[in-house]
Amino acid sequence: MLVVAGIRVIPLTARAYFGIQALAGAAWWTAVFLSDAVRIATLGDLPVAPIATVDIPLFVVASTLAAAGLRRAVWVVVPWTLLVAVGMVVYATATTTAGWGALLMVLAGAASLGAGIVMQVGRAPVEWLVTGPFAFRTSATVGKGRILARTGLQTVFFWGTFLLVLPLGISFVESRWMLSIDVPLAVRVIGIVLLAAATALGVWSAVSMSVEGEGTPLPSQMARRLVVAGPYRHVRNPMAVAGIAQGVAVGLILGSWLVVAYALCGSVIWNSVVRPLEEADLEDRFGAEFADYRSRVSCWVPVRRAAFRAP
Repeated sequence: MLVVAGIRVIPLTARAYFGIQALAGAAWWTAVFLSDAVRIATLGDLPVAPIATVDIPLFVVASTLAAAGLRRAVWVVVPWTLLVAVGMVVYATATTTAGWGALLMVLAGAASLGAGIVMQVGRAPVEWLVTGPFAFRTSATVGKGRILARTGLQTVFFWGTFLLVLPLGISFVESRWMLSIDVPLAVRVIGIVLLAAATALGVWSAVSMSVEGEGTPLPSQMARRLVVAGPYRHVRNPMAVAGIAQGVAVGLILGSWLVVAYALCGSVIWNSVVRPLEEADLEDRFGAEFADYRSRVSCWVPVRRAAFRAP
């Protein structure tokens, strides 16, 4: 935790977020009072005056105080934002109205929670993501057959969760909230082709990880050896590339722009939070071998040069 002259330094990015949230909240309430279209799209038939009486001080004012550096205000604005988000989700799903309000509050709730944690802790505690069962650990020596079986089970679970259950749920909510858009058949066909290609890449990557590295995609069973064969010769994170492409493809097949956005947001989170932790672990375990590999092979897009070959 960063301390200067005995005072905890609050990250400016978190305070800036709450400042933006305060301005956005004030602008939204102004629009609600001035425009029936905005009111209906975001509040449906909910009573405006009683909600404004509570929301303006607990959301707009509290966000302003948090932006000014008052950490106690976080304990007001974050719980309130999450409570409103849950309430709007239930209301929009039950009534098929106020879908834009529900979506905006879900985004505000997630962002407020993240910014609130940063303000309370004094930094972004990204290491929380790789603790407990998700901590980086080298896989035990159990034989390639068992490693392949574990990889297969993990793949079925994660693909089933993130590429089937969650997208179907998002698509259902998108339709229920009246946020769906019509897409041409060609878009769905493109999605099918992309899904097939991305799935092939994902399987190739997982098998390469298991056979060459004697490990699985799960952080708690990391590869015992640095994998530079197969798709890893061309890009450092082929499984991530495959997963993101699969998510986008599923969104195209479902005709759901929210599923596409979900996949793209996942890529940003993975690249900015998870990847640095994973690569720090790889450098710690493989040292100069990984540093050389990282300097030669692109993270996301294969570069126009000869494929990497292990020394």
